[in-house]
Amino acid sequence: MSEATGRKSDSLSAHAREEIDRWLERYPSDQRQSAVLAALQEVQHENGGFLTRELMDGVADYIGMPEIAVYEVASFYSMFELKPVGRHSISVCTNISCMLCGSDDILEYIEKKLGIKLGESTADGKFFLKKEEECLAACRSAPMMQVDHVYYEDLTPAKVDEILDKLE
Repeated sequence: MSEATGRKSDSLSAHAREEIDRWLERYPSDQRQSAVLAALQEVQHENGGFLTRELMDGVADYIGMPEIAVYEVASFYSMFELKPVGRHSISVCTNISCMLCGSDDILEYIEKKLGIKLGESTADGKFFLKKEEECLAACRSAPMMQVDHVYYEDLTPAKVDEILDKLE
């Protein structure tokens, strides 16, 4: 696809289009919408962790979906952010297994350490404490959190310090 086509999908980088194409190959041509989650994840990653309307419109155009359908997906799933957020995304599991093992205390510790609440980013733009996560599927190693899609289990305040202090 030419960069000079004037299409909304021109807002997507060549790399994003290549990644989306890899996903599109997995589905029948009449099921292109099946690649929307992967497409949105790719463009969100390239855009520093959040989606803009322009990028969502570009995905819709590239995949051949109505723009509203892409907005619905982006606003439904907790993995997508529609406003700028901190560089490092932190999700603390708050489901019953983690809660019984101390996730409430871990979450409170992180909030105090970073000086932010759920759904907020630090003033320096380094950290984003995502909304509550119902389950991150690591119950046997509770409490746990996910930082930039990497799981950290059997958390203690000292372990949280070690993890967060290593991040640039």
